[in-house]
Amino acid sequence: MIQRIQSLYLLGIIILGTLLFFVPVIQLNTAPDAAVQRMFEISATGMDEITPDMEHLYVDSLTLNGLWGLTLTTLLIPFMAFVDLFLYRRRILQARLNIFLAMLCLGYYGILYMYIWFAKMNFGLDWHICFWACIPLICFVLTLGATRRILKDEALVRAADRIR
Repeated sequence: MIQRIQSLYLLGIIILGTLLFFVPVIQLNTAPDAAVQRMFEISATGMDEITPDMEHLYVDSLTLNGLWGLTLTTLLIPFMAFVDLFLYRRRILQARLNIFLAMLCLGYYGILYMYIWFAKMNFGLDWHICFWACIPLICFVLTLGATRRILKDEALVRAADRIR
């Protein structure tokens, strides 16, 4: 199972997807002309305020309700790759699941854009993308590589069956 290159690709997706759960992907800042400067980070676990020295000020908390979409997508990416890793005997199903996993990796950016747009429209926050936001794109490329290798294995097995 692990000796196949697509298994290594899927293992990379599992590791990167798990890492994505613990790191921030977007940093939100209040406008430069605001009375109180605040900074927030959005990750799969929610939105956290990282503004330094805010203990002495009482300000209302900003929340983005419904970050469950980002959490669910972040959890599904490594879980589906893990399930896909053990479907090595059913290559066609494995390839189809990989296509869904690739769409899920791209859907992560759609959900993230929705949260950025919501924060910009409702709170007037500026956003800055963190380095870790590239992880779903790397997972997408690894998924396409794994799918290509799975289909190549399937073609090899079918060609071997024709020779018999």
